Amino acid sequence: MTQTRRWYFVNRPKHQIEPDTLELRTETLPALAEGELLLRTLYLSLDATLRLWLSEWDLYIDPVKLGDPMKGFVVAEVVQSRNPAFPVGSLAAGLGLWSEYIVTDGSGYSPMPRLPGLPVGDAFGTLAIAGPTAYVGLHEIGRIKPGDTVLVTAAAGAVGVITGQLAKIHDCRVIGVAGGADKCRWLKEEVGYDEVIDYKRGNLVEQIQAVAPDGIDVLFENVGGEILDAGLTCMKNFGTVVICGLISSYNDGAERTPGPYMFRNVIMRRLRIEGFVILDYVDRYPEYQQKLAGWMLEGKLKSRLHIVDGLENAQEALKLLYTSGNTGKLMVRVGSEH
Repeated sequence: MTQTRRWYFVNRPKHQIEPDTLELRTETLPALAEGELLLRTLYLSLDATLRLWLSEWDLYIDPVKLGDPMKGFVVAEVVQSRNPAFPVGSLAAGLGLWSEYIVTDGSGYSPMPRLPGLPVGDAFGTLAIAGPTAYVGLHEIGRIKPGDTVLVTAAAGAVGVITGQLAKIHDCRVIGVAGGADKCRWLKEEVGYDEVIDYKRGNLVEQIQAVAPDGIDVLFENVGGEILDAGLTCMKNFGTVVICGLISSYNDGAERTPGPYMFRNVIMRRLRIEGFVILDYVDRYPEYQQKLAGWMLEGKLKSRLHIVDGLENAQEALKLLYTSGNTGKLMVRVGSEH
């Protein structure tokens, strides 16, 4: 019998996540039934959409119900198995629970190979959510082509960092929007963005027009609100707007953020706007992950991790996403890789 610590959703937040939104409990897991496996969680991915899962919005999946365990994307080691698809010692990644140990029949998980020369955390940080999201947004939705000018908002976020590099790999000119001089400098000097705009430094429309006077072909939107409006203002005729996230509104209460005010440009610029959810593409994950892993091993795709140690710190760490407090892909290290 295995004991585990596990987070439960106990109080619905009105705006920001509160100290009593989740509760950490200790419980004993049942013995394995035929077809089940016991997972030891190594890393928990913290993603902006988790705030929506605690809301009463009409979502793309069922939200977490009050009283239920909190869920999120994890990578874990198989420590016991009665399921031949997941041998002991292998890795499994998928939508799991905020828990040190998990008993599952494997539904929602897929085997994750160990990549030579890449720590598990680095591989998971790119291949689990951020990398496939960036790839799908650019290729399946944005339909980028060489020479396109691509504008990426929240460029220093987990998805934004990968998006910029993938667009450069495919010979696009890439402009990022981020907050703060340090993030902007890092994106340009280390990540390889052609231009980076600090939204905290004045009129965003004027800043975009200064570096992209001919306009934007593809807007990869992660923020919404005023930043989305600025991007819509600067689009080329027949451009594409990829709606990946709207993090600026995720902590809204009953009064939702209005906008976009520049929606008229959908007509004036004859734009195509399409949103997507990466969970709709999980059947193509092996294809995406093979490409992404290849670029990582070739040194063409860099990532920066922001790792918080300890499952007990997961709730507090999640807040960093909504205050721009993270400095890379945000994850919680729950257990040792070895």
